[in-house]
Amino acid sequence: MRYYIVDDDAASRLMLKKIITEGELGLVIGEAENGVECISPILTTEPDVVLIDFLMPKLDGLETIEQLKNRGYKGQFIMISQVVNKEMVGEAYIKGIEFFIHKPINRVEVQSILTKITEQFQLKDSLLAIKDSLANIVPLKPVLKKQSVREIVSSKLSGMGIVGEIGSNDLISIVEILIQQNNPLNTFPSLKDIYESLAMKQDSEDIKKEMKAIEQRLRRTILLAMQHLATLGAIDYTTPEFEHYAPRYFDFQEIRKLSIEIVEDKLNSSKVKVNIKKFLQALYLEVLENYK
Repeated sequence: MRYYIVDDDAASRLMLKKIITEGELGLVIGEAENGVECISPILTTEPDVVLIDFLMPKLDGLETIEQLKNRGYKGQFIMISQVVNKEMVGEAYIKGIEFFIHKPINRVEVQSILTKITEQFQLKDSLLAIKDSLANIVPLKPVLKKQSVREIVSSKLSGMGIVGEIGSNDLISIVEILIQQNNPLNTFPSLKDIYESLAMKQDSEDIKKEMKAIEQRLRRTILLAMQHLATLGAIDYTTPEFEHYAPRYFDFQEIRKLSIEIVEDKLNSSKVKVNIKKFLQALYLEVLENYK
């Protein structure tokens, strides 16, 4: 991954460069202290990702992004900001910003976000490679490759913005177990049975302790999905992801409540009710529909 950093704070640029380099997350190919200085080198070097400060002199982050896009830059943007104004954040989402790095800069947050960006690029490259390969094949008759359970689940988790999160592998394994058990559509095992089956599959020495850890990972990951969808809903509730996942996988009133809290900048995740069973049932049923 090739990164370009734009920030009027030299200390922030140095810290980001150090995190990327020491964490072996990619290569920093350039940096600039304002939007005016960065446009020409970015268009010339075409980095994969531009990390750009929200507020800068001469040309702010959003204006710089708009100019780069208008002049043909196709890479990804990550916004660096300590701004909490909901209108400004909403405008950033509208302009295509999917990820924010908050100031003061935190190493763990930066590593997490850049890892997600890398996974997105790898997925995109894989899809392009498959597309290029198929373009050179002239089959005698259409051949459809059956997707694996892992691929189907990963696609669903990606749509909810949680692919790669700490509980995503647990969700994949749970659905694989449910598929293997061939559970009928009119019955669904208890959460305790599901956690126990997964803990045993993982050969855990302390089954009960691992069951509790599984539940905590699932709760955290599902909460992140709810926050992601609530953010989408706060901006535009007609987006395909919000319309598809919000009512199927979650208690819709909880998503609505989260969206209101995001708009009012009063987010309190500790009061959110996470319905793990409903999420797993919806995921299992959708995978079954695609796996047949």
